[in-house]
Parts: sequence; C-alpha cells; structure tokens
Amino acid sequence: MFHQQYPSILLENAVSEFAKLPGIGRKTALRLVLHLLKQDENDVDLFGNTIIRLKKEIKQCSICHNISDSDCCEICSDNRRDSQVICVVESIKDVMSIENTQQYKGLYHVLGGIISPMDGIGPTDLEIDSLVERINSTNVKEVILALSPTMEGDTTNFYIFRKIASFDIEITTIARGIAIGDELEYADEVTLGRSIINRVSFSKSTN
Repeated sequence: MFHQQYPSILLENAVSEFAKLPGIGRKTALRLVLHLLKQDENDVDLFGNTIIRLKKEIKQCSICHNISDSDCCEICSDNRRDSQVICVVESIKDVMSIENTQQYKGLYHVLGGIISPMDGIGPTDLEIDSLVERINSTNVKEVILALSPTMEGDTTNFYIFRKIASFDIEITTIARGIAIGDELEYADEVTLGRSIINRVSFSKSTN
C-alpha cells in the first residue's frame, strides 16, 4: 500500500526506485520523477532505454576488468600506451580519475574492490589471481599499486606485494601526496597526477 501523500501507486513506485540510488533521498527522488513526467514521452523512452542498454550490453574488459563496449577496452587496445606498466586500482572510478590527470600512459588492472573483512570481502573476491597471471604471461616491467591510502587499501597493497614479489618487476606505489585515509576518487587532479609521477618503491614506502 502506498503512502497517502502520493496520489498514484505508479508515482510511489518510481520514487522508491530512484531513492535506491546512492545519495538520493525520497525528496530528491520525487523531484526527479516529477521532472521526468514533464518531459516529452520520446525523451523519457530514450532515458529508460539507455539505462536498460547500459545494464544489458556493457562489457568488462577481458584484460584489465575496466568497463567497455567491447571485449577489450580502448585503453588496453591502444598501442600508444606503455604495456609494460600496470597501474592497479580499486575501481572503474579510479581509472577515470587517473586518466583525467593526463599524467599516466600505461595500462590498468581493476581489482573490483579492496580487502575488507568487515564487509566480507577477501582476496578471492577480487581480481588478484588474474593480475598474477597477467604479470606471469606478459612482458610487464612495473606494477604501480594505486589504492587509496586507507587501512583496507594498505592491507590490499601488502597482500598483492607478497603475491607478486617473486617476479622480476619493479613494484611501486603512489606517493603520499594524498592524505592518509582519503579516497583516490576525491583527490584533485594535480595532487593525484603528482602522486603518480612521484611514485616510490613499495618496499621503501613500508619502512
């Protein structure tokens, strides 16, 4: 049964769905739904179909696990990128943040999260084994651990370091220009760009 302040169950249902989005309360959801009701039907159809196509047709890059329109993303398929350098990040948003700095020309590996026992996320829930296999099967010279400098990020960094320490590669981490506890996606582009350029050896960063 819908709340009395809604004159339509269809409106109530639409508001409830929008309110499931992160950062969207019911008041904001109502405003968005009422805005859609004022739009041309073709525009609303386009909006709805775009979301449906996004969910049904978007792919995950078979190499780096970034989102893509094809099996191999534009970054991995770009022969102008340095394929010998892999930057390990937590999420797709971090790839976008680093790309916006225009300071990095290597490839990426998206873990899909970080180790967080409190949230029930362990190493096997992440794309760590595929990273190890990628290093083992390609001509990688450097792996940059670019996870947020939080406790969970540092734990994940150390776990990955132990998994790949036996390979003949350089293992670096982003410089601590980003404050401890900050999320990578919220760092400004200049700070993030400098932290990539001024990256340091991971083993030295833990001393």
